[in-house]
Amino acid sequence: MNSFFLAEIFLALTILLLVFLFSMVWPPDSPWSPWWRTSKEVARRMCKLGDVTEKDVIYDLGSGDGTALRVAAREQGARGVGLEIDPFRVWTARLLNRLCGASGKIRIERQNFFKRDISEASVVFVYLIPRALMQLEEKMKNELKPGTRVISYIYRIPYLTLQKEDKENHIFVYRISPTSRGSRTGRSGS
Repeated sequence: MNSFFLAEIFLALTILLLVFLFSMVWPPDSPWSPWWRTSKEVARRMCKLGDVTEKDVIYDLGSGDGTALRVAAREQGARGVGLEIDPFRVWTARLLNRLCGASGKIRIERQNFFKRDISEASVVFVYLIPRALMQLEEKMKNELKPGTRVISYIYRIPYLTLQKEDKENHIFVYRISPTSRGSRTGRSGS
């Protein structure tokens, strides 16, 4: 009976490892979210290109393990909110934030970012597949204030106007314009 139990554990761990490895080469048009990570160096470049400062409130949509937020908090002094639906990634991000002393500036929420208000953001980080970026169009235009910077890693956002780009690292910076359809300007109660 012990050998059967050990075999089941081995099989489960093997499956998890294979899923993790497969997610690193996930097809960009897949409806599922891959486990892609942003390196610290890329996060630094995102912050620099996006002019992130201690005055910023960053929302990281699909924040994963929170690397980009930790870099922005520790090196730029920004505050951040990570929105991640995967409980394992949320747990990992919270643990890493505590270990590096960034939990005072960063809050990780187990949340579907499509359902969470992001209007407090002055900067939005996204490292999402094109399908998810397209589904965010109305949300970004309706919830983000004019002047909010959207920093995308790898994939362009066709419905926003590109402000800056780092071609070598595939980082794109957009700014929500006052004339965006559905923007907060001109709406009552905003």
